[in-house]
Amino acid sequence: MVAVTDALLAAPAAAEAQQTRKVPRVGVLGGQSLETSPPILALRERLSELGYVEGGNIAIEWRWAQGKDERYSDLAAELVKLKVDIIVAATTTGAQAAQKATRTIPIVMGFVSDPVALGLVANLARPGGNITGVAVQPEMAGKRLQLLREAAPTVTRISVLSDPSQPGTDLRETEAAARALGVQLQVWKVRSGGDLDPAFTAIARTHAVGIIILPGTTPFAYRAHIARLAVKHHLPTLAWARALAEAGCLMSYGANLSDAVRRAAYFVDKILKGAKPADLPVEQAATFELAINMKTAKALGLTIPPSLLQRADQVIE
Repeated sequence: MVAVTDALLAAPAAAEAQQTRKVPRVGVLGGQSLETSPPILALRERLSELGYVEGGNIAIEWRWAQGKDERYSDLAAELVKLKVDIIVAATTTGAQAAQKATRTIPIVMGFVSDPVALGLVANLARPGGNITGVAVQPEMAGKRLQLLREAAPTVTRISVLSDPSQPGTDLRETEAAARALGVQLQVWKVRSGGDLDPAFTAIARTHAVGIIILPGTTPFAYRAHIARLAVKHHLPTLAWARALAEAGCLMSYGANLSDAVRRAAYFVDKILKGAKPADLPVEQAATFELAINMKTAKALGLTIPPSLLQRADQVIE
């Protein structure tokens, strides 16, 4: 009789424990908004494939900087206050803000540029702290310059749009590549959308014949406006992300950001299952893509070489 009573008492207790089992909470720091940052949504998709259902066995706290880098610190602090189990930082600035906010909560990078140079991790093989994830190395700067010259052979004087809130690695690599190719380079810093019109007016006065757009929150947030200004001033542009080519820039070459974020979900899964960030090697983005906007090429009066079109992963008509 006693055994039966004990069993009856244990059953509700076990059921209650199962019902109150903690649902892991993942905080996500995104650069734009849910509607304008399609790559970050690949995180939700891949987590679902791994068996995590948002609102079911996992909770996701989405936080968006709305294109304003200064918001990251407050957003990261908010996630720490919520005691999330993991923070996924989609951007370089987001990862830096998360690192300043916590040295204990695991942080997974989505597509951060050169995390070793930034001091986010000790090295790629053994990160050594609370940060791991996917990195995008800046060595492709020379490739971008070559592609722009291939599309527009007369390009010898190039302007660079650089977001000063970002690390300077991409800019240094671009400057080194320009010296090697004998290309004159002028750098224009854009901190906000209000800097763009004056920058393009000044670029036109210098008789630059091409623009390289480096990674940054401002260029991404104002990509459609940049594309319009480039066509207005008859300037071929090459950017780092496909979203800018889709918005009207002439070309883009860089890591496939959706693939990088999908891979970040792997790190989330491993950490939720008990792995430590310090022991998970940082991976470098493995998929790169070239996109060409033919509508923009036509507006600029450019004939894109067939050999270049054949290499394109996406041709936007």
